[in-house]
Amino acid sequence: MIGYTTVGTHNLEKAGAFYDALLADYGAKRFMDTARIIVWFAQPGTPGFSVCLPFDGQPASIGNGVMVALAAKDRAQVDAIYAKAISLGATDEGAPGERMPGFYAGYFRDLDGNKLNVFFMG
Repeated sequence: MIGYTTVGTHNLEKAGAFYDALLADYGAKRFMDTARIIVWFAQPGTPGFSVCLPFDGQPASIGNGVMVALAAKDRAQVDAIYAKAISLGATDEGAPGERMPGFYAGYFRDLDGNKLNVFFMG
């Protein structure tokens, strides 16, 4: 159902480098790269991710209650992607762990404060 998600940034170059490194673990590559937006896809027909400078020219802001969730293939990938995000400058919002039976997730904020999680169900 979801085609792609987008978060805002104040610095497209820094955000692009952050997400190039982070999303590489999914095999994602830049699909579109303009002066205002970068879009990544792992393969055609799967959901993508993008980061952009806001169209209205106003400062990027984070949404209260908004979060992007990145699916992982197993708990080890949750741990690896969470650790990579932190090593790239993300801030901790909840270390990886089981939140409820069968739901394992780690939470972080990117360089602009956007909240993401990486999760595995099973």
